[in-house]
Amino acid sequence: MKKIIIIGVVAISVSSCNVYKTYNRPDVTTDNLYGESLNTTDTASIASLSWRELFTDSHLQTLVEEGLENNTDLQIAYLRITQAQATLQSSKLAYLPSVSFNSEGALNSFDRQKASKSYQLAVSSNWELDVFGKLTSAKRGAKAALEQSEAYRQAVQTNLVSTIANSYYTLLMLDRQLEITEHTLDSWQETIRTLHALKKAGSSDDASVAQAEANKLSVEASMLSLRQQITETENGLSSLLGKTPQQVVRGKLDDQQFPQEMSVGVPLQLLSKRPDVRNAEMSLAQAFYSTNEARAAFYPSITLSGTAGWTNSGGGIIANPGALLLEAVGSLTQPIFNRGTNKARLKIAEAQQEEAKLEFKQSILDAGAEVNNALTQWQTSRGKIEIDIQQIASLERAVKSTQLKMKYGNTTYLEVLTAETSLLDAELTLVNDRFDEIQGVINLYHALGGGY
Repeated sequence: MKKIIIIGVVAISVSSCNVYKTYNRPDVTTDNLYGESLNTTDTASIASLSWRELFTDSHLQTLVEEGLENNTDLQIAYLRITQAQATLQSSKLAYLPSVSFNSEGALNSFDRQKASKSYQLAVSSNWELDVFGKLTSAKRGAKAALEQSEAYRQAVQTNLVSTIANSYYTLLMLDRQLEITEHTLDSWQETIRTLHALKKAGSSDDASVAQAEANKLSVEASMLSLRQQITETENGLSSLLGKTPQQVVRGKLDDQQFPQEMSVGVPLQLLSKRPDVRNAEMSLAQAFYSTNEARAAFYPSITLSGTAGWTNSGGGIIANPGALLLEAVGSLTQPIFNRGTNKARLKIAEAQQEEAKLEFKQSILDAGAEVNNALTQWQTSRGKIEIDIQQIASLERAVKSTQLKMKYGNTTYLEVLTAETSLLDAELTLVNDRFDEIQGVINLYHALGGGY
């Protein structure tokens, strides 16, 4: 036992070379992360809002709740967390000694002599001392893996909420486009009736009527395409919610309300709110502790073991009854011939750590670009909507004016066709820009790490 103590003292003194290190986040700069035109010191961010506060449509809230409960990808993410928790628990138990019960019996006979019977009933224990931090590195690596799996689960959830919202508002956009197209079809049918009346009066001809009927058929074809897109979007959304294809109960695009100001907070918040950034950092932490383990492989492993029990075989002599058996052993294993292998493993671990560090820094840059893109999309769409509204008002006046001229003046049908087609395009453009505005809100919310 004295030798065991000496070995432990020597090992602890050697450990002063600081083999084990603790992970610290590398220096990262977030200056101008959102772009030079968007420097803010306001820590308020829409990412702090729950998805219920941002998406106030009751139908959408119901869909999101169903998705969070039934989505397959999210359920898989929860199972990954369970696996990571079990791995972490296993790494913690590695600090404790292993205990096993050993029972052994033997029957020996030499040259047909009377057989001798021996037995041993003992409990043995092995305990590896974590002098050089190998077990601690494994435990902290497992903890980083658990945090990574939690970040992955959060990433799946935020993406799920955003995808459901995008699909829902896509349906509202398609519904509004279908409504506009149906209204345009009614207008074309009225135009055709007018042209037939003008033809009877000798003020129009077959060519104008045929052209108007062709345009009406084109609008009907557009309606069929819109209905197809609606069905496909409903089917995709149903699959996302873990349900069979079915109709989706929903509201109207014009009834949707969102904040008039989009606060993004300070860039540093992305390090804690963006799940993909946290995922990348935890991957870096895992690589860091893997490098620690690879470095610790160059140093000896110190193990204490002991046995206690009963045996009737001692020193080759079998005697009954048995006697108490006690044994204590201290071992130190120093790698010699596998030093080249350990060097190779350390180089691999260091390269993987550097790779993870670069990916972590790149994830921050990508996050900043996504915030800038989403905010620009929202701002641009709002500006375009104001223009669209003014354009539609002008085109509505133009359509009414050309229709009256066609009835009572000498304006050709071509002018009416041009005005009505321009109005339809402008109304559909307004719907698209309104959807882009909403999509900008969703993308910005997701880019800032909201939806958790």
